[in-house]
Amino acid sequence: MIKLALTDLDDTLVRFGDQHANQRSIDAIRRAMDSGVRFGPVTGRPTAYLGWMFGPGNEDCWRTGAFSNGQVIYLDGKLIRQEELPREALERLVGMLEATDDFCVAIYDLDRVDGMHFVTSRPDALRANPPATYRLDSDIIPALPAGPVVKANIQCACSRERMIQMRDLVNAEIPELDLVFPSMTATVIDVSPAGWDKGCAVRALAEVMGIGLDEVAVFGDSQNDLAMIESVPNSVAVANACPEVAAAARWHIGACADDAVADALLDIARAAEFGSLPTFMRA
Repeated sequence: MIKLALTDLDDTLVRFGDQHANQRSIDAIRRAMDSGVRFGPVTGRPTAYLGWMFGPGNEDCWRTGAFSNGQVIYLDGKLIRQEELPREALERLVGMLEATDDFCVAIYDLDRVDGMHFVTSRPDALRANPPATYRLDSDIIPALPAGPVVKANIQCACSRERMIQMRDLVNAEIPELDLVFPSMTATVIDVSPAGWDKGCAVRALAEVMGIGLDEVAVFGDSQNDLAMIESVPNSVAVANACPEVAAAARWHIGACADDAVADALLDIARAAEFGSLPTFMRA
C-alpha cells in the first residue's frame, strides 16, 4: 500500500508552460489525501513559488514536500531539514561563469516569488545576451550577499549542447557542487550541494514518517528527478520523461500533458481504501 506520494512539478504534474497545477490535479491530490495518503511536491523550485503554483486556498497540497531540489524538507508544515550550498564553491562558480557571455548564476530568496537575483559583475554582458528569465527590472547584484544561500541555479542563453558542456565542466572543476537539469525544456541548470539530491529528501521524509521505502511512490521526468526515481521501489516515469529517468523507473504512465499523474493519484487513492497497490503497479 502506498502511504506517501511525491511528485516533481514542472513537466511531471504541471506542464512547464502552464506554471500552475490545474483543477483536475488538485482534485486528485485532495482525493489521495482524503484516503489517508500523504502527498507532497518534490521540486527544484523554492517554497515561495508553491503558493501560486497551486493557487490560493490549496496550501495543504504542499505542507509536506521537498523544495529547492530536496534541500528544504517539510512534513505537515514543519521544517525538518535544510541544506545550504557551500559558499566557497558557489563563489568559484560565479567567478567561473564571469568569463562567459551566456551563463549567469542566479540565487533565490526562499520566501519571495520576486526574490531571484542574477549574480554578475558584468551586467552589460548579461543584458546583451539575456536568458529567458531576464526582465528589464531584474535584480542584478555584483557578488554573493552575506549569509547562507540555499537555492541557486545557472541561467543559460545558449544551446542545449552548450548547456551540457558547461554542466559537465562545472561538475569536473567544482566537485563540491552537483549540477543537473530540472527540465527537458527550461534553459536552466540547477545547482545542489554535492551528495544531496531529491533522493536524499525522499529517504529523509520516509524515515521521519516511520514508513518503508516500498510504501512511497515517486513521479518524475528530468535529470534532477533521477536520484529520487532510483531511491524507492515504486518509481514512476511520465511518458515525456528523459531517457535516463524512463530507463530507471519501475512503472510508466502517460504524459504530463494528459494529466497522467492526476490519474495515478486517483488510482493510489482508490487502492489505499482497500489496503492494496494501485492498478498501474500490478503489471
